[in-house]
Amino acid sequence: MQGVNYSIPLRNAVLSILKKRQGIIIDKELYAMLQKMFNDFSESKLNRILMQLEIEGLIHVSQISKTKRSVELIKPGQEFLAVSED
Repeated sequence: MQGVNYSIPLRNAVLSILKKRQGIIIDKELYAMLQKMFNDFSESKLNRILMQLEIEGLIHVSQISKTKRSVELIKPGQEFLAVSED
């Protein structure tokens, strides 16, 4: 079954999925879910939206292994420091 073109913006879809998953998900699972929702969805689009949301302070992405990342919704009052800000 091909993906359906949803009218929901990609950033809202990512935030909605995170909220449904108690605020944390593995990047590969997120990619699979978004691929089902949107036609012509790619890993580069995922990386772009994750970077945008992380810059805005809405999510935090951390490396679990060489090929696996954790995407976490930042709760109000929660902050993450950059590596050089420790």
